[in-house]
Amino acid sequence: MSDFGDDRDMGAEEPMFDDEEPLDEELEPEVPEADEEEYNRRGAEEEENVVISGDPSAQANRGQGTDKSHKDKKIPNEERSTTPYMTKYERARILGTRALQISMNAPVLVDLEGESDPLQIAIKELREKKIPLIIRRYMPDGYYEDWTCEELLQ
Repeated sequence: MSDFGDDRDMGAEEPMFDDEEPLDEELEPEVPEADEEEYNRRGAEEEENVVISGDPSAQANRGQGTDKSHKDKKIPNEERSTTPYMTKYERARILGTRALQISMNAPVLVDLEGESDPLQIAIKELREKKIPLIIRRYMPDGYYEDWTCEELLQ
């Protein structure tokens, strides 16, 4: 059966594209020599709008140079501005991370009482605020706040 829904012979197939490759000269815009300086200036401005993926604060850090180290971007605990509530995403990440640690024989920080499921143990540790993990919240300007699991309300 053909792609068109019937079994008829469509005859000789024609290529869907030209066999001729465009030349490199055709792809580059022609810039008159008088406007070359203006073209170079605009090209530099457009370079600033390139988004760099990877680090959550990479775009905010771009263009700032290395005037501040990573430790200098930490917001002091008394100046934190985000909510002291753990989001459902942070909770899921914390429980998953801690359950993985427990399954890899990390020491358990609560009484087991017959529990053997790592996720249930992690939930119990979170309920009792015994999880030794820190949540780092990045701000739009590249700075970050650190919250311990004991500080955050659930």
